[in-house]
Amino acid sequence: MSEQLEWPKKALSEVGELIRGRRFTKKDYVESGLGCIHYAQVHTHFGAIARDPLTFLAENSRTRMRLAHPGDLVIAATSENVDDVGKAVAWLGDDDVAVHDDCYIFRHGLDPAYVSYFFASSLFHSQKIKYASETKVVRISGANLSMIEIPVPPKSVQERIVEVISAVDAQASALGREADALDALFRGRKEELFAHYAATETTLPIGEVLEEVKRPITVDPETEYRQIGIRSHGRGLFTKEAVTGKALGSKKVFWVEPGDLVINIVFAWEGAVAIVPPEIEGYCGSHRFPSYRRLDGGDVEFFRLFFSTKPGTRLLANCSPGGAGRNRTLNRKRLMQSPVGMPSAQEQERAICELQALEATVLAVRAEADQLRGVRAALLSGLLDRTIDIESAELEV
Repeated sequence: MSEQLEWPKKALSEVGELIRGRRFTKKDYVESGLGCIHYAQVHTHFGAIARDPLTFLAENSRTRMRLAHPGDLVIAATSENVDDVGKAVAWLGDDDVAVHDDCYIFRHGLDPAYVSYFFASSLFHSQKIKYASETKVVRISGANLSMIEIPVPPKSVQERIVEVISAVDAQASALGREADALDALFRGRKEELFAHYAATETTLPIGEVLEEVKRPITVDPETEYRQIGIRSHGRGLFTKEAVTGKALGSKKVFWVEPGDLVINIVFAWEGAVAIVPPEIEGYCGSHRFPSYRRLDGGDVEFFRLFFSTKPGTRLLANCSPGGAGRNRTLNRKRLMQSPVGMPSAQEQERAICELQALEATVLAVRAEADQLRGVRAALLSGLLDRTIDIESAELEV
């Protein structure tokens, strides 16, 4: 612990050198040659460490490019938001890589992974926000980056911090892979079941099984109303800030109730379908979010699952004529006339239970991975500001 208490903090300019990358475009990419890192790749493809380039430039461009050496950091100098600007990756490949001019190369004498982890920490973020320019494209200059201070423990402690955080990262990655595998199983089984129903079961027009339920609201200008929204790709509901009836103006709104199947008719073609959960009570939706209930007493969950399959989403798209985006409004009459394979009530219930169990397992593993990432962030912050003892952290991972 005494060793940690002696850690100095130094400006990045004191421990290394920032070098601006040099311009290249995607038109310059070739199949093999000099590896390169574009600033967008730092945001979308790389984690804290990278060993293999995703793209290449012609080998004869090496002399006119700015190159990151193994051990250097590559830092994205631009982003769409303050949170992501300054995202960094430690380059640990076998050869140099060309770096885009919207990036900085940070050449230093510290442990590369330690520095990369610092750039992902709250300690870095709290300093960065003072310097990032919030325009349409958020930028941070090399001059401002160079003033940010990094804790500089002994090299052996840097390596121990890297080992601790890397161990947590490995656990989170393993959970992510497990969740992806379970999700593939869930999606595959869902497609298999509904394909079987379409091929072997009696088909009925959806309108013989579902009915639209309208609960119109007479809006009071002084009353506050809480509204729902529906995410695309079957990602459920979200809620909006309460607004007064006066703010709603002439907008038509309808009560939604737990258990309703709701569809966003503007983005139905993107699978914007959900079921109102029990906790969403006393909310309303616009006329663009019609609610449906089963006519036969069955579970509307059957249709939520169906609409999230490829044939189900395709059916919604086929019932949404027009161009892209807001011009593709769901034709509800056409949807109600569309056929769907309907197994027995018993088989529907069995399928729903099976698929819900698979889906719940996926969500639980993803939640565990998210929780671990939160622990990782707190652990990293604590190790850097010395509120967490390195020895204790090593015993925990």
